[in-house]
Amino acid sequence: PADAAPAAPVVPRPFPAVKAQVRRFTQAFLHLDDTPRRIAVAFGVGVYIAFHPLFGLHTLMALGIAFAFRLSRAAVLVGIYVNNPWTIAPMYVAGTTLGCWILGVPLDGLEGIHWDLGSRAFYHTLLVSLRPYLWPYVIGNTILGVVCGYGAYLGMRWLLERRARHRAAAVSG
Repeated sequence: PADAAPAAPVVPRPFPAVKAQVRRFTQAFLHLDDTPRRIAVAFGVGVYIAFHPLFGLHTLMALGIAFAFRLSRAAVLVGIYVNNPWTIAPMYVAGTTLGCWILGVPLDGLEGIHWDLGSRAFYHTLLVSLRPYLWPYVIGNTILGVVCGYGAYLGMRWLLERRARHRAAAVSG
């Protein structure tokens, strides 16, 4: 009949062997078949690195550590991306504030920054004003990274072990 709906287009499917090889490669590369404990360790390491003071090197550090210790690269990368454009300022401000509190550095020095200066004068004033906060930044963010990384490890391990128990119960029951 002329008013019948057109047939759905046929979408070619990859060969099953190729699809299986891609899946095995992806799982091997990302270490998706690790135990819940190792995946949680990888995630916790990633969260620690997210707070690490060497800004801009997080991805390289995360992948280097993941390869060196044979951790889940996916879990480490998910952990480091806790630090993203929406969270970077609150994370580093919290870490620097903690460092100032630990080291006894007053927080009132930021008032000395003249935000209305021209480019070269602005950056010079910014560097001079932020210099006293270098050690609070390093120490505070390192401590906060350790605490948050350990908390992320505990939380992720609990979630993954719970999921494994539910899957095991579903298979046996």
